[in-house]
Amino acid sequence: MASSPVWAARGDPVVATRNGRIGGTREGGLHVFRGVRYGQDTAPRRFRAPVAPEPWRDVVPATRFAPSCPQKGKQAITSEDCLFLNIWTPGLEPTARRPVMLYIHGGAYSNGSVVDPLNDGRHLAGCDVVVVTVNHRLNALGYLYLARLDPRFADSGNAGQLDLILALRWVRDNIAAFGGDPANILVFGQSGGGAKIATMMAMPAAKGLFHRAVTMSGQQVTASGPINASRRTAAYLAKLGVSPDHLDPLLTMPVERLIEGLEAEDPILGGGLYMGPVLDMTWLERHPFWPDAASQGNAIPIMLGNTRDETRAFIDPDGPLIRGLDWFNLPARMAGELRMDLSPEWIVAQYRAHYPDWSAERIFYAATTAGRSWPGQVIEAEARARAEAPTWVYQVDFQSPTQPRRGAPHTMDIALAFGTLDAPGSFTGTGAGARAASAAMMDCFLAFARRGDPGWAQYRLDWRATMIFDIESGVADDPRGWERELFARVPYIQPGS
Repeated sequence: MASSPVWAARGDPVVATRNGRIGGTREGGLHVFRGVRYGQDTAPRRFRAPVAPEPWRDVVPATRFAPSCPQKGKQAITSEDCLFLNIWTPGLEPTARRPVMLYIHGGAYSNGSVVDPLNDGRHLAGCDVVVVTVNHRLNALGYLYLARLDPRFADSGNAGQLDLILALRWVRDNIAAFGGDPANILVFGQSGGGAKIATMMAMPAAKGLFHRAVTMSGQQVTASGPINASRRTAAYLAKLGVSPDHLDPLLTMPVERLIEGLEAEDPILGGGLYMGPVLDMTWLERHPFWPDAASQGNAIPIMLGNTRDETRAFIDPDGPLIRGLDWFNLPARMAGELRMDLSPEWIVAQYRAHYPDWSAERIFYAATTAGRSWPGQVIEAEARARAEAPTWVYQVDFQSPTQPRRGAPHTMDIALAFGTLDAPGSFTGTGAGARAASAAMMDCFLAFARRGDPGWAQYRLDWRATMIFDIESGVADDPRGWERELFARVPYIQPGS
């Protein structure tokens, strides 16, 4: 601890980090630090590895959120100077050695921010842990693969991952001053955040920086191959009018223009450009879960989770794919939402035979969920089970009481895990059922952070133990086994690979 007359007068905390002193606030019995710099401004070093901050002498305020990474998504304030994290802690005693829970946001690799009220750490920190949330570079700023075009940008395809690794190093070196245990860091992330974690489990530079992991509806079986990544780069440069032989205009172009370039059509997937980690053979030398689970990650206890109705978040129940849905048009409407190359007519026939009472809409959402992102989680769980790596699986079945047609959609587990049931964007509501499901989920996450065991049996090939989080939570064996087997007939190709 270091003192400052201004903060001392207010009774707010001042902490000495290795870079310099920062001043936070007291809120509801917690010490809170928002906008803590862990890396230098990235604008002067576009498409290159991040750099740790220079030391400072005065007390730097850490009382409000810093800008998020520029993106197409809606964020209040954005800037290339976005390498900041936020901390909630019950106390600042270095001897407390509380478990650290570090959260990485979703939004694929292109959008999102931990400024989202759903990610507020106060409820978890109130349970005697230290909570850290991290922003980093996204989209072209974090994952545009330029290494094959210019040696200056050898790190460009994984710069966003390197930001997270730098943040984890900052936490390792400084978190004791915030009452945290640098030898007990759990990383957890939803959607793209989970995928970033899965990727780091195969990155040697991340080895030893975290000790447990939770991926929430976020998997990364394979990374983007360098040839496909190069094709995306070519499309992006063409959209901006930049020659592959002369990349200097990218370094001075307004960042808003760089974001506009993402509107180029993806040459592999169609639609807007996919950006994500690249198998660059520099920072990422193998796929995270192909042909098996990366051995580096097998020593790390992990929880893998999904929601029961993932695609009810992506596909509007009042939108064109659902409006007028019937048995005749169901296969065609479903086909474009699948990531598994199986006959949609055959899939519909299998579901109708297995669940004769289900409606066309229910089959649509079940099949698109089971044939879209969920197979990635199954592949990861099965690969780790084969390696006898410590693995637990959960599924969120809690149905939204505020938007019943959304069921248990993608993002449902964020509010449940953080306890932010009343935050904007939450599907949970604040009723007794939501509180029960949230309490069960938070208890398991906290137990995992403390002991590396959430309290139920590990996932094994002979007993696929799965915790079902609901109004009444409990463990089931292979709860969607029939769907798992149906889609296991064909390979799963990670979108963007």
